[in-house]
Amino acid sequence: MASETDTKDASRLVSFLQNEENIITYMAYTMLVWAILLMCFLIWGEPAAYGRYVNTKFGMLLNGNFAWFVQELPAFAVPVWCVFYTDAVQLSNVANNVLVGMMILHYFQRTFIYSLMRRGKPTPIQLFIAAFIICMYNGYMQGRYLTHFAVYETNYHVTPKFLFGCTMFVIGMAINIQSDRILNNLRKPGETGYKIPRGGMFDYISGANFFGESLEWMGYAVACWNLPAFVFAIFTLSNIGPRALHHHKFYKEKFEDYPPERKAFIPFLL
Repeated sequence: MASETDTKDASRLVSFLQNEENIITYMAYTMLVWAILLMCFLIWGEPAAYGRYVNTKFGMLLNGNFAWFVQELPAFAVPVWCVFYTDAVQLSNVANNVLVGMMILHYFQRTFIYSLMRRGKPTPIQLFIAAFIICMYNGYMQGRYLTHFAVYETNYHVTPKFLFGCTMFVIGMAINIQSDRILNNLRKPGETGYKIPRGGMFDYISGANFFGESLEWMGYAVACWNLPAFVFAIFTLSNIGPRALHHHKFYKEKFEDYPPERKAFIPFLL
C-alpha cells in the first residue's frame, strides 16, 4: 500500500512540474506581447513618466531611491529563493549556476548599490507598482526556469555560445555601471538642471546606460538560449530602447552645442 501511495505522489509531482513548465512558457509569451505593446506605446507615444519626464498629474509620488530599491528587490530575492529554498535540481550543472548567478548579480547591484547612488526624481506610485509586479514576475520566470527546468549538457559552460553570451553580459554590465556613475557625477550636491554627459560610451550615444543594460540581457539570452531569457531581453529593449531615443531628442532640443555625431542608442547606427 505504501508503495502504491508513493507512486501516486510521484505521479502528482511530475504532473505539477510539467504544468509549471507550461505556465512559465505561457508567462514568457505573455511578456512578449507586453513588450510589443510597450514598444509601440513608447515609440509613438509619450515617454514613461518617471525621471526627467515625471508628471505630477500621475498622483502620489514616492521617494525615487526608496521606490527603486523596493521595485527591484523581487528580481533579486525570488531567484535567491529559487536557489536556496526550492528543489533546484538543475544546479548540479555549472552552466545553470553561472546563469542564475548572472541574474542575481545584476539585481544585487541594481537593488543594493544603484538605489543608494542614484539621484533621481520622485516616482509615480502607478509606475512603481507596475515595476514591482514585473520584477516579481520575471524573477520567478527566470529563477525557477534556470534552477529546475533548463537542461544543459555537462560541458555547456565551455561552449563558444555560452562564453560569448557571458562576455557580452560582463561588458554590458561594466558599461551600464560606468554610465550610471558618469550620470550621477554630472551635478554636484545641491545643483539642479541638466548637463551633457561625456566620457565612456556617452561619447558615442546618448543612452549609454541603456545600451549597456541591453547588451547585458542580450548576452544573458545568448548564454541561456531559452525562451524566457530571450523574451526578457526583448522586453528590456522595448522599454529602454525608446527611452534612449527620447533622451537623445531631449538633449538635442535643450543644448545647442550637443555633439552632432552622437547617436541615440547604437553607436554609429541609431
